[in-house]
Amino acid sequence: MIRVEFYRIRHGQGWQGFQVSGHSGFAAYGEDIVCAAVSALAQTAVLGVTEVVGLDCQVEIDEDDGLLLCLLPEQLSPRDNGKAQLILEVLYKGLMAIEEEYGKHVSVKEVPYREN
Repeated sequence: MIRVEFYRIRHGQGWQGFQVSGHSGFAAYGEDIVCAAVSALAQTAVLGVTEVVGLDCQVEIDEDDGLLLCLLPEQLSPRDNGKAQLILEVLYKGLMAIEEEYGKHVSVKEVPYREN
């Protein structure tokens, strides 16, 4: 199962980032549409916040474990934060739609952000 955690900033002021981990098990490697959809959305979100918005995010990738972690920098201008939040909210909505259709293979949840 793919597990996605969205890290909620304290006091409900948006997202600090997200982590995707695991494998869906929907189909064989290279033919898994669930994995491909989740990966495409998550990688596009990372590109959005790093390349389009220009943020220096903490990004960790481990393809063997199916891990992608993306954390926004702690101090952001209101403008950059607004852009990043929009990208993360679109990712969240997209992944929730995948979970709705393929809930046996994808789990999306919000968790409080805790440093380290």
